[in-house]
Amino acid sequence: MKIGELGDACGVTTKTIRYYESIGLLEAPDRTASGYRDYGSEVAERLRFIRDAQSSGLTLAEISSVLELKGAGERSCQHTMALISDHVLAIDAQIEQLAAARAELAALAERAEKLDPAACTDPNRCQVISASESINP
Repeated sequence: MKIGELGDACGVTTKTIRYYESIGLLEAPDRTASGYRDYGSEVAERLRFIRDAQSSGLTLAEISSVLELKGAGERSCQHTMALISDHVLAIDAQIEQLAAARAELAALAERAEKLDPAACTDPNRCQVISASESINP
């Protein structure tokens, strides 16, 4: 199949396919006599795997490491599970950071409700954000 057909079948652009070839995620295909790329059906399966792995949060480097193991005839489940676990830990850390940021913003919003806008006279600072201002409800 030609590159456009492969892209349509897998839901990716031809530019993406060419990029994956350039970084070694996909092998360079055979070419037709007229120079068109000619892909086999096995490439579509690999491309779908790459797309699905990316959707799961894996980076292209991580996907490459999984494919390298598979290419060497090794089992990749433990490796993949470790990658996924690392991503879960990173997401948990992001959630904690976002929760802390949300709490800080909520405190600023609460502070803003108690401040008198007429008292904001500093041309360089907003009293809502200024930590040195005391809240006088």
